[in-house]
Amino acid sequence: MAKPNYSFEKRQKEIAKRKKKEEKRQKKLAKNADEDQSASVNDEASSQ
Repeated sequence: MAKPNYSFEKRQKEIAKRKKKEEKRQKKLAKNADEDQSASVNDEASSQ
């Protein structure tokens, strides 16, 4: 019977965790960029 390759499983889990963290970071950056754009649009509208 083949023995389990725990290091492979651990590596896959770490990769998945890193990917999820990166996606979360990208989503957060996109949200901040949207807020910055809407804030600048509102500022321009207020100043006119």
